[in-house]
Parts: sequence; structure tokens; C-alpha cells
Amino acid sequence: MVALVQRVSEAFVEVDGAVVGRIGRGLLILLGVHRTDTEKEAAWLAKKCAGLRIFPDDEGRMNRSVREVGGEALVVSQFTLYGDARKGNRPSFVASALPEKAEPLYELFTRLLADHLGKPVPTGVFGAMMNVHLVNEGPVTLWVEKRAEEPKD
Repeated sequence: MVALVQRVSEAFVEVDGAVVGRIGRGLLILLGVHRTDTEKEAAWLAKKCAGLRIFPDDEGRMNRSVREVGGEALVVSQFTLYGDARKGNRPSFVASALPEKAEPLYELFTRLLADHLGKPVPTGVFGAMMNVHLVNEGPVTLWVEKRAEEPKD
């Protein structure tokens, strides 16, 4: 499972011209689910995102988490994060989980993140064509990934 985490001063997501999720200062998390992911990866990643120390302290150093600054989070599903463009010009998405697996893990990640933050976490609409608007503060953007362990032979 991968989270492309962006520190934002504001962000919102639209579906068919209607805003379906909006936050002020906090984290915009674009979430990709790998075909091998389980609940274990969702739990690890939610805890990691809530605790990332990427907000400035009183001395301006990145030393505070979104929890510590009272920030919010917005989660948007994005299967294209596991796109593979190494061959040819058209990316392959075979590493991305199919919707019937990805959606429950996306929802679990969002619930666990809300638990860690102690507040609701707005989202986009899974599988919808969305327009994501953000003001990246910094800019600060991190790729955070937890992959399921490969079975040992």
C-alpha cells in the first residue's frame, strides 16, 4: 500500500462539479492499494501517516505531526500510483488491487486514520473521476509505502 502524502494549507476534491471532501491545513493523501495488500498494511500506513512529523515546530523545523498541529486529512483513492511505465508508453496497472479488494482496504485505512486523528477524515469517491485541488505547503510531498511480505519458499 502506498500513500503519496502532501502537506497542504487546503485541499478539496470534486466529483461531477460537486465538492465531496474538503480540508484546511493538514494532509492530502493519495492512496494506492497493491494487489498483495492486507489489513496489516492498511493499519501500519494509517498509523505512519498520522504520526509523520512534517509540520514545523516553533523553530521552523519539521518536527510535528498532523495530530500535534490539530490538522486534518483528506484521502483520495488512486490506483495509478502502482502504474508501471517501464515498458512502452502506456502504463500497466497489473500491480494495483482490483476494486473488490482495494475499496475495503481504502475504507479501512480511512477509518483507522480517523481513529488516530480523533476526527472524521473526508474522502473522494472510490472509482470516480475526480478533480483534486490543493495548495501544497512547502512544498512537502512524501512517498510512504508498506508492502506485504512475500511468502518464503
